[in-house]
Amino acid sequence: MIPALDTIFSRLRLRQLRLLIELDRCGSLHKAAEAMGISQPGATKALREVEDILGVPLFQRQPSGLMANDVGRCVVRYACLIQSDLGHLREEVLGIVQGQGGRLAVGSIMGAVPLLVGALGRLRRRQPQLAVEIAENTSASLLGQLDEGRLDLAICRPGLGRNAGDYVFHELAQEPLAVVAHPQHPLAALPELTVADLSQFRWIVYPANMPMRQALERELSEAGIEVPRYPLETSSTFATFMLLEEDPTLVAVIPRTVAVFAEQRGLLVSLAVRLRALSEPFGVVYRHASPLSHAAQLLVDELVQGA
Repeated sequence: MIPALDTIFSRLRLRQLRLLIELDRCGSLHKAAEAMGISQPGATKALREVEDILGVPLFQRQPSGLMANDVGRCVVRYACLIQSDLGHLREEVLGIVQGQGGRLAVGSIMGAVPLLVGALGRLRRRQPQLAVEIAENTSASLLGQLDEGRLDLAICRPGLGRNAGDYVFHELAQEPLAVVAHPQHPLAALPELTVADLSQFRWIVYPANMPMRQALERELSEAGIEVPRYPLETSSTFATFMLLEEDPTLVAVIPRTVAVFAEQRGLLVSLAVRLRALSEPFGVVYRHASPLSHAAQLLVDELVQGA
């Protein structure tokens, strides 16, 4: 039986996790021990201790060396995440102690990326030693990462979280939408279109139950058009651009700010179709229970002032 979290927390050591990472990399207790500067018997003992704590074996011997089993690969993956988080912790503490720099992990929905990039540019001119990690995803995913402590703040819609009351929310903007396509799309040159004119084309859409997907389905429904049966689903901006490039007959709905950026660079065109903005505005979101760091508060100030 897998032990309780408190048991794992009290018995597991960071050095044991590092051994798992090295053992997965090297495939040998001898080489893993060398990499850590410990004896092979010490490495063997540490591995047995971890397997005893979790109650399951993590590695199996193969002709090519020790190989992680399914559970072992899972544990190694989380060991790598913990190692990465400790590196981020060091950067942030160093920034606080030195009174400058630090580290920020920020999430953003697609339509807010231009606003975020502008705010970060202004902030980094003031704080050139600031390290920043940017995650682009859906509001639901970003709020989940915020709840897990993976993000300091997010630019998204708080209504998609498990409990909107857990968050502080500073409204920034509405999100106008655009229908886009490859410059060679059959409808690209037409001066005026309706949603009905697009019924014969396949769509690139956001995943189900996401606000941008719901906005498209609402527009189609009101026009009396059947919801696309075989759409291509993605929340990735780059994937959307690549799909439009690969198939010039596809159409997609993306935030107008992103469409303007891509159109100015010849990546796509906005079709002459009017869609309403999403009903819920986006903004800066962070948890009531997690006070912002100095750097995070500076970024919030830049975002609010620049909106």
